[in-house]
Amino acid sequence: MRGRSDGAQKKRLWTFIGIGAVLVVFLYMYFGSKSGGESALEYGSRSLRKLGSSYLGGDDNSDLSSRQEEKFGLEDSDGGIVPKSFPVCDDRHSELIPCLDRHLIYQMRLKLDLSLMEHYERHCPLPERRFNCLIPPPPGYKVPIKWPRSRDEVWKLNIPHTHLANEKSDQNWMVVKGEKIVFPGGGTHFHYGADKYIALIANMLNFTNDNLNDEGRIRTVFDVGCGVASFGGYLLSSDIIAMSLAPNDVHQNQIQFALERGIPAYLGVLGTKRLPYPSRSFEFSHCSRCRIDWLQRDGILLLELDRVLRPGGYFAYSSPEAYAQDEEDLRIWREMSTLVERMCWRIAAKKNQTVIWQKPLNNDCYMERPPGTQPPLCRSDNDPDAVWGVNMEACITPYSEHDHKVGGSGLAPWPARLSSPPPRLADFGYSNEMFEKDTETWRQRVDQYWSLLSPKISSDTLRNIMDMKANLGSFAAALKDKNVWVMNVVPKDGPNTLKIVYDRGLIGTTHDWCEAFSTYPRTYDLLHAWTVFSDAEKKGCSGEDLLLEIDRILRPTGFVIIRDKQHVIEFVKKHLSALHWEAVGSTDSTSDPEQDNDEVIFVVQKKLWLTSGSIRDTE
Repeated sequence: MRGRSDGAQKKRLWTFIGIGAVLVVFLYMYFGSKSGGESALEYGSRSLRKLGSSYLGGDDNSDLSSRQEEKFGLEDSDGGIVPKSFPVCDDRHSELIPCLDRHLIYQMRLKLDLSLMEHYERHCPLPERRFNCLIPPPPGYKVPIKWPRSRDEVWKLNIPHTHLANEKSDQNWMVVKGEKIVFPGGGTHFHYGADKYIALIANMLNFTNDNLNDEGRIRTVFDVGCGVASFGGYLLSSDIIAMSLAPNDVHQNQIQFALERGIPAYLGVLGTKRLPYPSRSFEFSHCSRCRIDWLQRDGILLLELDRVLRPGGYFAYSSPEAYAQDEEDLRIWREMSTLVERMCWRIAAKKNQTVIWQKPLNNDCYMERPPGTQPPLCRSDNDPDAVWGVNMEACITPYSEHDHKVGGSGLAPWPARLSSPPPRLADFGYSNEMFEKDTETWRQRVDQYWSLLSPKISSDTLRNIMDMKANLGSFAAALKDKNVWVMNVVPKDGPNTLKIVYDRGLIGTTHDWCEAFSTYPRTYDLLHAWTVFSDAEKKGCSGEDLLLEIDRILRPTGFVIIRDKQHVIEFVKKHLSALHWEAVGSTDSTSDPEQDNDEVIFVVQKKLWLTSGSIRDTE
């Protein structure tokens, strides 16, 4: 009995020792990691120690919970308290995309269907797992090369990934030359240059002067599986703007390269959810060996493409199925041809290795199909413009009664369509006069913004711009004569005016600013936030999360224009030091007749700061 009792005591003793050891290690890691965090420093300052993000490590949530409790109101009695500096994420996370992060998927053990590309769709961290640190630039980061030079070359250290140059060396995607990566303009299907390939497509369609813009009738293009977006980059000289889309897949960083070049692009995938664009957004879509199985799930992906094409829109398909003669390619071609015929598409041109289909102008063909023909027409209660988190459906989106009668979208050619009231204004109850007034109001406001920015910018300072709450797109329209492009973002829970944005010949996407945006860090030169903070406050979202997200997607030396309530501006001012932003200018805009009495304009600039050992000369 005594021996058994001693043995039990020894077991209990070792158990207590083990628990004590685990507790000591936990306390050391917990408080050690907290004490190890230091704030980001400005360019040329002392070394930084690195701190892993609690979002990625899941080991430090105490700061996060208290941070989320902070609201926009200034509740501090003295009003002058500046919060502690945000820690800096580990350098390994310099390319973090919170809602498209495979580490998060692994940690959350999400059960996703890889065959449906669900692992490339958005999966955002819960509030308690969000990062609460500043994303550092990579070692050696330099101010990006200016447009238009940036179309053809970028700093290698800004995107230190050269595997695509090796993997696609025979296709002229990109070539490493010294400190730069250069882009000869090639692609998987157009090794000898996107410009020649674009001219070939225009020639196939008999467009004047082999110009794909077709005298302004083709303005918005959707390039799916875009690679490094050379196709979209070379379209810009023809007054065509492309939404270049690709996932963060095995060809990593292709969208990051596109945005670093100053070419419009967005991270996304044709998976299970609708694309974040309204119906009838694009005149032309393109797939050059984009490795998409268009026949899967009763053609659901091709039907999603059909949804976003305008009446009479084109789909250019350059892929082996269009020309190869082996048994498998012939089978795919036959099945795809049958499918698009049932969708009422017709072949507009077919030459060499490319086929171009055209969508019908009205509903006549749909009505003439035999009963029971697949795919079916979508139900009348299926809103073709609802996109945020909406599942794709394998059905054809018929035209509205208006579009059916006019046999098309009724849009003016570019550039007249930018200022012409589009027919879909009526969907929102807006009159032509309201549209014109909105356009003029934002023209005056943009002039005022440029006056505030003028001491800090020159003609080539800005290239990638985002309007975080675009409404009718008039902010972007006012920038027509600047050498910039604008990503127009329409909040998912407001009026779905994104279709007006596209009808004006502009591009954009839908988003919820309580979550992270689908882009790499450091991809925009200027963000325009009109009442975005007030909207987030009403929804109970964290103001600090929004500030950190803005900082993540903003390039070093980039600008933020905040147009919001006075208490929001004071909230932002409290965090300038923590974010390493500096005030550029402000005004209350009392001369603006459309100005809310409590609205203030506040312009800030993000400083360039680098982590230890990464400081280099900048351009």
